[in-house]
Amino acid sequence: MENDFYKNAINSLIPNAKGHFRSGHELAKDNSIIEWYDERTKPTVSAIQTEMTRLQAEYVTLEYARNRKAEYDALNQFELISDDTINGTTTHKDAVEAVKTKWPKDNSGPVE
Repeated sequence: MENDFYKNAINSLIPNAKGHFRSGHELAKDNSIIEWYDERTKPTVSAIQTEMTRLQAEYVTLEYARNRKAEYDALNQFELISDDTINGTTTHKDAVEAVKTKWPKDNSGPVE
């Protein structure tokens, strides 16, 4: 996972950067870039680490959204909507609200 943050940080700083990036490799223990082929200025280790920290914080902040998506994907929403339309029920709305309640935006974890 850290390797993903490393590569994503470089691409966030220098979109479509060209080079070899090997976070965690023995030659890159300080998250340095192994080889840089891009004509743009290579980002500093400090800039990369700062961007990694920002991306990791963003990832943690959006955990609720990833958890909600997994549960929404497991719902057969089209069938629920169709059944609600035919039967005049609120099964779909209730299921969506249950997921939102279980995974609140404040990222406090699941509510059982």
